[in-house]
Amino acid sequence: MKSSGFASKLLLALAAICVVTLGSVLSASADDKPFAFTQSGFVIGTTTNGVNEFLGIPYAAPPVGALRWLPPERYGFFPGFFLKATTFGSQCTQGGGGSENCLFLNVYTPQFGFGGGRRVRAEDRGPGGGFPRGLPVMFWIHGGGLTGGAGSDYDPSELVKKGVIVVTINYRLGLLGFYAQSALDSEGHEAGNYGFMDQQFALNWVRRNIAGFGGDPNQVTIFGESAGGQSVYSQLASPTAAHLFRGAIAESGSYVEFQDYFDDIVTLPIAETTGTPLVPAGNSIATSVGCASETALCLRAVPATTFVGVEPGVLYPFVDGTLLTQTPGQAFASGEFNQVPVISGTNHDEYRIFVADEYDLGSALATLAEYDAAELALWGPTLAPIVDSLYPDSPANDVDGPEALGASGTDGIFACPARNADQLLSQFVTTYTYEFNDENAPPAQSSVPGLTFPLGAYHSAELQYLFVLGGVPAPFTPAQQQLSAAMVTYWTQFAKNLNPNSPTEPVWSPYSTSTDEFQSLIPPTPMVESTFAAEHLCEFWDAF
Repeated sequence: MKSSGFASKLLLALAAICVVTLGSVLSASADDKPFAFTQSGFVIGTTTNGVNEFLGIPYAAPPVGALRWLPPERYGFFPGFFLKATTFGSQCTQGGGGSENCLFLNVYTPQFGFGGGRRVRAEDRGPGGGFPRGLPVMFWIHGGGLTGGAGSDYDPSELVKKGVIVVTINYRLGLLGFYAQSALDSEGHEAGNYGFMDQQFALNWVRRNIAGFGGDPNQVTIFGESAGGQSVYSQLASPTAAHLFRGAIAESGSYVEFQDYFDDIVTLPIAETTGTPLVPAGNSIATSVGCASETALCLRAVPATTFVGVEPGVLYPFVDGTLLTQTPGQAFASGEFNQVPVISGTNHDEYRIFVADEYDLGSALATLAEYDAAELALWGPTLAPIVDSLYPDSPANDVDGPEALGASGTDGIFACPARNADQLLSQFVTTYTYEFNDENAPPAQSSVPGLTFPLGAYHSAELQYLFVLGGVPAPFTPAQQQLSAAMVTYWTQFAKNLNPNSPTEPVWSPYSTSTDEFQSLIPPTPMVESTFAAEHLCEFWDAF
């Protein structure tokens, strides 16, 4: 306790010294840079198109060497107590590159917020005209199958301009982030879901530091897509995430959950030893990378890129007994989860993009035999014949193999499982459900050489309606631009009020099992959809 008190006094003393130094630095600058104070020191950012950007802030110590496969630890102080936060930190190790030193986050604030003498709008001042009220915070968890992606891939400027702060993060990926192995798991620390531990550690960083950026640590909404949506469901189910957020948005995160025909989330002992068809056994992985001894010392000496070479394209979390004591489905059914309001949804044609990726843009499904083989590979010998009768390859009925396979994958992997989650959640918390329904979402079929079928409202298509991706705004039609504006409003209103509604957009009512209605996100104007279950054949899928 004494050493902790000394550290606090030292931090305050350093802060006092640096306030003076920072003031002289900023006064010497011709174009005041936005700045903020954190427990690690001062960060100085940049301003782009009305948004303050603080990039590449380390939120935890680099998980390298002896810290590989350990829970994250605090970063400490910035060198010289200053950080020039103007470039992104390294993405986490994945196919194509990255680094183990990757636990960075990025903070985006409205220009009128704290820092650098920026103007404060009258409506954002606190009582008596003082400092601005703390802004709501949106905490983005990127997708990528838990094996790829980075926070730097997403520019949240349009969300920020609606009066929220957005934080995007990196978290450990692949076998460096999600690995069950006997020697590691017997070390006495929290084990398995290291990437989820990073997410929670970053959320704790937000609680401790976001006020320095003008944010309210008590108004945090987590949101994510695909593996990020799965992460949101997992954080809802996690006892160790209690009180770290007050709202949650899960986009297309239902792909391994909320049904009985896949069993992908298993316990650590199973994942360590036998594994499953979709979860390689951790001890076998150790042998494959040259550690037949299966010792932690050997594993921590293996180059990070070696693990990328032996991991599957998608990984799954584990029921580890601490961060996850049960699967999200079990937690939602029992009510033993972090009960906060939720937005949950999927896209109308989720699986089509996977068909394009796996089957040469659809050209590898040109015959009925090829379609049947793909169907068998996806659903196995028990389900495939039944699925075939409901999703036939029938050009005469204007349905070809790629679209039929895409429909069964969408319905059985995403749409109906997500609806199951909605029905469980809505028993306990206010739940807003949606389906993204822009069948002409960019890119157009004609712009993808060799694509034999339209992608429709494919998996991840909605992201470009919320973020700028790749530095270039999507080529929207006026109607699509109107839908984008509506979605940005819904998402940010939810972060502000735990309710997506506003005077400017169509009413979005909470989900009820009695009406079974979804908000259809369709251009130009969202509307109520009452045919979701029938269109996706959920009665069939729910029977398994």
